[in-house]
Amino acid sequence: MEIGEVRKLTDLELEDRLKEAKQDLWQARFALSTRQLKDYSQIPATRRTIARILTVQRERSTATRSAE
Repeated sequence: MEIGEVRKLTDLELEDRLKEAKQDLWQARFALSTRQLKDYSQIPATRRTIARILTVQRERSTATRSAE
């Protein structure tokens, strides 16, 4: 998921996507530990997605505080 796509999401959608991404990361780590994960690039990609979502959430919370 690119940053442009993340910025288009609403706050509720961001929260849902963040929960999904964290769940995906947990599942990927579990699969890695049980040697079932075939695509190792899935873990860093999911971590980047989580970082993008957290960045947009932080930007929005900072923007609302500075607007007040």
